[in-house]
Amino acid sequence: MSGASRGIGRAIAEQALRDGHRLSLGLRNPDALRGSVLDPAIAGSDRIQLVPYDAVDPEAAPRWVEAADAAFAGFDALIHCAGILLPTPLLFSDAHAHEPELLLKVNLMGPWWLTRAAWPWLQAHGDARIQVLVSMSGKRSKGRLAGYASSKFALMGLCQTMRNEGWQSGIRVTAICPGWVNTQMVEGITDLPPEAMTQPQDLAALSSRLLELPASAVPFELAVSCLPEV
Repeated sequence: MSGASRGIGRAIAEQALRDGHRLSLGLRNPDALRGSVLDPAIAGSDRIQLVPYDAVDPEAAPRWVEAADAAFAGFDALIHCAGILLPTPLLFSDAHAHEPELLLKVNLMGPWWLTRAAWPWLQAHGDARIQVLVSMSGKRSKGRLAGYASSKFALMGLCQTMRNEGWQSGIRVTAICPGWVNTQMVEGITDLPPEAMTQPQDLAALSSRLLELPASAVPFELAVSCLPEV
């Protein structure tokens, strides 16, 4: 699972641990979880593995997959939560010219590289799950976040082809598409009060339930919106 250092990803990882799952967590800074319930020294190294991982590095994906296999002798689920939100508009200035490419590297290519690396293990399992934190911004574009919406629309397309590619092998994919979520990432982006947003723990509960469903009942798309207009 990627993106477990904070926000939605951390809430999902903590719920998965409570549910009894063993976790391999890919993090840019594994020390960010030291002393928390997700610390292998606290939860047990037989239950949690922390691996250095940066979504912008294509070589990091196979290294992490191989480390997870070495620790747990395979795996049956992949959860993509790593992502960035930059308020890059259509008419960005020269100072922000790097942002569209960065958004695509993290939000699209990161999940692509990681899924590609993990695919042989998921396919061999025969009843695997992939969850991808997309966003409602991958379903419709509101406002002026051109870079973010473009990366998330592309990610939704990737999810659809993941589903198609893995269907016969029993791999089931769910694109989770929340609206505004009460996390540090959206601070300064919206004036919606935190209590009106979807809470990370609620998304964690949905992720937990998705992992329990049989292949015949796993939804491809899960739209979670706190207000009708978002």
